[in-house]
Order: sequence, then structure tokens, then C-alpha cells
Amino acid sequence: MYMIFKPMKYIISLLIFFSVINITEAKTINSFIVDGNVRISEESIKVFSGFNDGDDINQNELNIILKNLYETNFFKDVSVQIDNDSLIVTVKENPIIQEVLIEGFKREKLKESIYDILTLKNKSSYVEYIAKSDLQRIINELRVTGYYLSKVTSSIKQNENNTINLIYNINLGEKALIKKIKFIGDKKFKNRTLRRIIVSEESRFWKFLSNKKFLNKNLINLDERLLTSFYKNEGYYDAQVQSSSAKFINDKNFELTYNINAGQKFIFNKLDLVLPIDYDSKNFDEISSTFDDLKNTTYSLAKIEKILKKIDIIALSNQYEFISADVDEEIIDNNKLNLTFIIKETEKNYVERINIIGNSITRENVIRNSLLVDEGDAFNEILHNKSLNSIKGKGIFAKVDSQILDGSSPNMKIIEIEVEEQATGEISAGAGLGSSGGTLGFGLKENNWLGQGISLNSSIEIRENSLRGEITFDNPNFRNSDNSLYTSISSVNTDNMTDSGYETTVTGVSVGSNFEKYENLYLFPTLSVTFESLTTSSDASANLKKQQGDYFETLFKYVLDYDKRNRRYQPSDGHRSTFRQEIPLVSENWELRNSYTIANFTELYDGMIGSVSFGVSAINSMSGDDVKISKRLYIQEKKLRGFEKGKVGPKENQDFVGGNYSSTLNLSTTLPNLFPDSENTDFKIFFDAATLWGIDYSSTVKDTGTIRTATGVGIDWFTPIGPLSFSLSQPLTKDSSDVTEVFRFNLGTTF
Repeated sequence: MYMIFKPMKYIISLLIFFSVINITEAKTINSFIVDGNVRISEESIKVFSGFNDGDDINQNELNIILKNLYETNFFKDVSVQIDNDSLIVTVKENPIIQEVLIEGFKREKLKESIYDILTLKNKSSYVEYIAKSDLQRIINELRVTGYYLSKVTSSIKQNENNTINLIYNINLGEKALIKKIKFIGDKKFKNRTLRRIIVSEESRFWKFLSNKKFLNKNLINLDERLLTSFYKNEGYYDAQVQSSSAKFINDKNFELTYNINAGQKFIFNKLDLVLPIDYDSKNFDEISSTFDDLKNTTYSLAKIEKILKKIDIIALSNQYEFISADVDEEIIDNNKLNLTFIIKETEKNYVERINIIGNSITRENVIRNSLLVDEGDAFNEILHNKSLNSIKGKGIFAKVDSQILDGSSPNMKIIEIEVEEQATGEISAGAGLGSSGGTLGFGLKENNWLGQGISLNSSIEIRENSLRGEITFDNPNFRNSDNSLYTSISSVNTDNMTDSGYETTVTGVSVGSNFEKYENLYLFPTLSVTFESLTTSSDASANLKKQQGDYFETLFKYVLDYDKRNRRYQPSDGHRSTFRQEIPLVSENWELRNSYTIANFTELYDGMIGSVSFGVSAINSMSGDDVKISKRLYIQEKKLRGFEKGKVGPKENQDFVGGNYSSTLNLSTTLPNLFPDSENTDFKIFFDAATLWGIDYSSTVKDTGTIRTATGVGIDWFTPIGPLSFSLSQPLTKDSSDVTEVFRFNLGTTF
């Protein structure tokens, strides 16, 4: 844009120079004469010029008059001259744009988004250099939406009433597709890992629903931010995505390349906190303790953000309202980092007004409910930045900008927040194929339903012997509590008539919430009401036939989740401990279910991530009744490789009937240095152990409680179709009735 405006500035400067070259002395002007004006009155031009009767005019004042008139964009040409005591201004007006027309395609929403970004609109004065700038804006906007191959031209149609129509003719062409994604440079991680970090994806003929396959400037920028954040949280303090480029291959296909310089891993060395002299350091003892824990650990941007969050909470709880926090960083010994957190008192300003701009769909209260600083409050820079991050985190805006303006008095500030809305609806479809059968899924999601910031999600999942449908309504900030409230309606049909002689249908409604109760400790309470229908055939066992009928129950469920992992996806450090309980409130069988899992992750050696997890579950009837077949426990497929899904544990006749108790132990480690040049493949070795026991409805069913164990190698391969995972397992211990499985695979893709 700078290159477009620069020549115009030169032209204005030359006009000013030649117009005033002969004016060297100031003259008193008593009259103001305008020539050439048609639409704009002489009085308006006089106001625009800044001239007042009786002013002394010299060369500098003439320069200012010319500049003022040109900046109105009303005039194509302006000249000034002094005749005795008169200032004569001769103008040539720019034509008025009667209508801006966008032609070449029929998509009205795209036309509206293009019109919104234009500077010249209906009834504006036509200015040639601004029109050229608008044309470039259109090109950039089309590229953001994937139309890299579009062609845009502009033309003018003269009207009879001395107005014009400004016409943009757009040939959209086809959207540019990402044929291949490459990662080059000192990237440290394999392509397969990095592909899971970014949003953009390679185009395939079956991906008819995905918009992520199109070359999109906004998605590329998001990819760069995600990659940078990933590396910095892995300890690479100096990591940079040095460039991203799109290379035209053929037709409409592009090769997208990210050039990454990871640098080396850093560790925290010395961490200090600097407080204003009148602050009580005892209030910040928790921060000092955190510093001690972090010393000599791997650098992570997320850890720094947690420290800043703690500083924020402590400062506000002790009514330190006018503060800001800075972090000074010092590199020593090439890979060690000294950090100094500096708390500073700021000027004592208050928020006079908060203006929200750009939200045509989203209700204003959705944005205001995310603000931690309200009108009349003390202006706190930390809380203001947190508010902006909260708005960005909603995922319903393409851009969120803010500026602080001076208010009506020196200590008052006006906060202006401008948002740019984006499409918030999603259509998804996916399919999976594995040793245990196939899966087909569809989903519709709206992340900003009715502009209220509410998520509405519907999904259908089809398996070989089951069908599941669900609709979820999630309000992430229920009644301004910062806690979510969700409602879910679901129905699951499981048809085992052929194999076991029974079929169940469970329909239910759930209402629940989730929030962070304490630091890293999350609580998920849920109240659910379900109706279950169990039918059997003549092939069912006698015990199953006794359970035939309809069941109604109301459950209170909750999850306590203590999560100290460094990240939720592919963690490399930390641990997670989870307790789940289902308590019957109204029931016929009064089944109480408890489960507990704990997992730990650690980097054993340069990229080799080891993990160990342990889990135990139990379900029993508080009234002494038999646990229904639909509630009995089975070992999860991923917890016991080397055995077929659902084919271990107590067995009645030919049916595996599950148990009342289960326990699992899993150990694994990645092998990043095995075939390091294989960019799309990851290897791991594992050891699984599990046992399933307890039969409450019969004393004659075989129930040995044997501990099953298996070891093997797992391979995750990013194929052109989608991610493929398979394992080769060797069972070590088993029960005689168990069904083993040496080879297992799962292949998934999205559309």
C-alpha cells in the first residue's frame, strides 16, 4: 500500500511547489474566491482549507491550504493564487461514485465481505489511487479465502448526472489446493509430528468437505503461530518459522513449505521477581517456590504464562490494581536462560468507556462477558491483556485488536476493541477401518449459535454393530460465571443379536459443567437421566434373558482430573491423575461405578518419550442385584494389545460377558532414532498387562482373574490416505479361553 500512495505524495508536493514558488511575503487576505466547484459549496471549501478572513498568507500557509483540500479526497486538482487581497482557489472535483458493483460471480456473502473491506463505497468521491489500493485489497481478501488464481480488473461507467459507477470484475477461478506440505530446515521433529500441529492439510480427492485443503493466508499465519508455540513449549527458546512459501506446481495445485530453525534446547537457570519497594514480598512466596521448582528444567513458554497468571492472581487478591508485568530475559552459556519478572506500578487510570466495534452477528454481551476490566474499574494492563486473550480464545473471531484512547479527563481511558467475525459453522465426516471393524461418522457444528457464543454440536457414528447419535448444547460462560454448562441428548443402539442374542437401546439426557476448581485440578459434574431397553432372542443365555426389560435411572457423575502434563496432545513431560464416579440417584439396579487412572510422561533421552499408566475400575450393585450387561466392564482395546477386542475375561458358553472389576498397566517408549530418515513414521515398543474378573450373577461362570500380558512394537505411519497405526504383539500370559491377536491396525481419514 505504501508504494501506491508514495507517487501521489510526490505529485501533491510538486503541485504545491509550483503553485507557491512566487509567494515569498505574507499578504493579508480579505476575500476567498472559489472557481470550478459544482457540488461542494464555497463555504465548505473555505472550511476545508482552514482559511479565515483577515489571515496573513505566506508560502507555508498556501502549502497547508493545498494539503488540507487534497486530503478531503473531494478534488482531483487544486490550484491557489493571490490577486491583491483575494485568495482564489480553483478546483476540479472528483466524481461521486453512484454505485460500486462487484461482478463476475453470484455468491452474495462473498460480495458483502469484499464490499466491507473497500475504502471507496457508494456515494464516496472517486479517487484513483484509493481505487487501486482497493483493488489490491480485493486480491488479498480472495487469497485469504483460497482464490489465489483469481483475476480482478476495475472499470468506470460515466453516468448522466456527473456520477460514475465503479465496477470490479472478478474471475474467481478455482480455489488453490495444497497438493503437498513440506517442512525443511533444522526442524528436530519428523514431518508426521509437525503435520499434527498445523491446521492446513494436503488435498485428496475424497476430502470434499474440508476447507483446510485450500491455500489460505490466514490458515498459514495460524500454522506459523502453532508451530512457534509448539517449539517454544518443547524448550526451543530461539525457535523460528523463518518463512512459509507456496510454490505453484501445476493447474491449481501448490506446494506449501515451512522453513523452521529450531535452534537448541534451553533450560531455566535463575528466576527472580522484582517488586515495587512498598509491596510485601511474603504475598509472593508462592512465586518464589515455583522458581525453585523450575530451576534446571526445560524451558517452556507455557510455564512462563502460568507464572504470570499466578502473579496476576496474587496481585489482584491483595488489591494491587495499577500494575503491569514485564519479563527480562538473559541468555548465558548458550542454552541457559535467566528470567526476571518485573512488577511495576502504572499510572492510576480508570476506564471511562469500553467501545466494541465490528460485531454484526455476535451479541455485544458475549464479548463484554469476557472482559475482566469493566467501565468504572481501575485500568489494569494485565487484566486487559487477559481479556483480549479470552476473546481470541473463543474461536469465533478472525482478528481481535484493541487500542487505549484518552478519555474526558487525564486519568480516564477509553478502551476500544475491534473484532473481525469469521465463519463459525463446520461440517465434518470421517471414516476408520481396523482389525475390530469399521467406523463412519458425520458431524455438524456451530460455534456461535444465534450470535450468543454458544456451541451447538450434532454427530452420528456408525459401527458394525452399533449406531450412536448425539446433540450437545454448550454455553461456555453460563450466567457470567466463567464456567460452562452443557446439555446433551443421545441415543445408542447396540445390536449383538447375531453373536450373543441381545440388543440394547439407551436414550438419555445429560446436564453438566466443567471448570478449574484449583490450579490444574478440573471438576466435571454431570446429572444424567437415561432410559434403556434390553431385548433378547432364543439364542441368549439364561442369565441374559432374566435381564430383558426396560430400565429407568438417574445418575450423578463426576470426574476429578488433576492434569500436570506439559500439553494435552502427545505430552512429553508431566503426569495426569483422574478419578471417575457414577452414583445412582434413582435406579432399579443401583449400580455404583468407580474408576481411577494415573499416567506419567518423561523424556528418557533426546526425543525418546517414555510413559507408564495404571488404571483400575469397579462396578457393583448397591442393592445386591446383578449388573446389567450394558454396564459390565471390558478391557479397552488400546489398553491390551495382543488380544481381540472384548475377547478376554469371564466367558459364559460362547459369550464373553465382562466383569465387575478390571485393572490395566501400560508401559511404552517412542524410538525416534529408529529409521530417523523416515519422516512420516514413528516407532514405539510397549508392554501391556490387564486383568478382568468378577461375576455377580452366577457362580458357575468361569472366572480365573488371569493377568494377561503382551509386548510388541507399534508403528504410526502418516499415509496419503490418512494416519495408519498398527502393532505386532506377542502375548506372554493368557487364559485358555482368551482370543489372541498378533497383528492389529487402524486407519482413519476425514472428508
